[in-house]
Amino acid sequence: MNIVDLIFSKADRGAVALIADGIELTYGELITRTDAASVSIAAAQAARIGLDCPNGIAHVVLALAIVRAGKCLVPIASELARPERARLIKETGIGAIVDAAGQVREIPLNGELGFDEKTLEALNPAFIRFSSGTTGRSKGIVLSHESLLARVTAANRGLGITQADRIVWILPMAHHFAVSIMLYLLHGATTIIVGSHLAEDVLGAGRIHGGTILYGAPFHHALLAGDASGLPWPSLRLAVSTAAALPLATAKAFESRFGLSLSQGLGVIEAGLPMLNLDAQKEKPASVGRPLPDFSVDIRDGEIFVRGPGMLDAYLTPWRTRDEILEKGWFRTGDLGRIDLDGHVFLEGRSHSVINVAGLKCFPEEIEAVLCAMPEVRLARVVGKTHSRVGAVPVAEIVPRDFTHPPKLSALVAHCRAALARYKVPVEFKIVESVPLTPSGKIRREETAPDLA
Repeated sequence: MNIVDLIFSKADRGAVALIADGIELTYGELITRTDAASVSIAAAQAARIGLDCPNGIAHVVLALAIVRAGKCLVPIASELARPERARLIKETGIGAIVDAAGQVREIPLNGELGFDEKTLEALNPAFIRFSSGTTGRSKGIVLSHESLLARVTAANRGLGITQADRIVWILPMAHHFAVSIMLYLLHGATTIIVGSHLAEDVLGAGRIHGGTILYGAPFHHALLAGDASGLPWPSLRLAVSTAAALPLATAKAFESRFGLSLSQGLGVIEAGLPMLNLDAQKEKPASVGRPLPDFSVDIRDGEIFVRGPGMLDAYLTPWRTRDEILEKGWFRTGDLGRIDLDGHVFLEGRSHSVINVAGLKCFPEEIEAVLCAMPEVRLARVVGKTHSRVGAVPVAEIVPRDFTHPPKLSALVAHCRAALARYKVPVEFKIVESVPLTPSGKIRREETAPDLA
């Protein structure tokens, strides 16, 4: 089974699939462009193909073409620093890269892979999302065609997207494509791609094109809530907030501005969209809702576990199958939470140390490893600091090897920028005599640091 073949077989060729930069692309035109792009992609010897392309119609066409050609799609986020990009290519075993112009460049595989090719291919992989793990170690999350179909089908039992819907899209496709854009296309909806985060641009696109659904992070909703134009958005029926915890102030401001309550959801790349607040947005805006119909939720020692269709098929690096990852069918999310008497779930932090920066995740351990590679740094600790606009930002404490000659701020910043995506670079560096450690010698992590305006 090929999920793109299924999408195209169901499509109304005359309906509008994508809107961006003044262009309206019908499903028929999308199919034609995808088939044309898939010819050169299918000829590549690689089983896994990286897509290096910014948001836009081209990204959708090329992503679909890779999967349509029977290859496994590996998105390459544009914000990755050179070492991060190299690690992604090496650990996922990408054999070719497609650029924004649709040019295919085959690349040699260097070194041994951390997985068996035949075992991976037996899963019928459609998509690998490269991600940092909760310990800062990178890994690829493998989703098969079958798992993707099960996942988007289950998610839409909550979202209720139909051909009549027009989704305003502002999130990075390299992070959110497989379980969102594919869902919209499978159900015949129109995706309005907005190339700006500015409230006036998002609101303008939503009003002009009759956007019915908004899918974004709290960062985007806060910007919209702050719009002072007073212009209404009468066609908007559902505004979904995901990728990071929704601040109560943002929820209230958005409702006051547009007369619509935000629906917070819990999106997990390993599990899809198991929860969405659809019945208590106004009364309980801080809740991620109840489990969607096909999912179950359990709280164990304060940590949220979920079970349902479309779970990941494997972790690529190090290789672990679904059966090895799940605990009797349950996936440990790493989120701490509670369930009230009505069955609504509330997030209460992370059991791990992830920092959400405007919906993008970074892990202190990864940043600390980069800092400790500097000869002048003996130890580093990174924590998240709350930020009124982007949710949180990383800040670093540095224990120098020589207190008489501590590393310069400019050197710390330059070193991090060379090795990390820009949003992972700490916004503050503080020289300290020591950092708190656990009895076993591990870095002790605190809750998010005080607010940074």
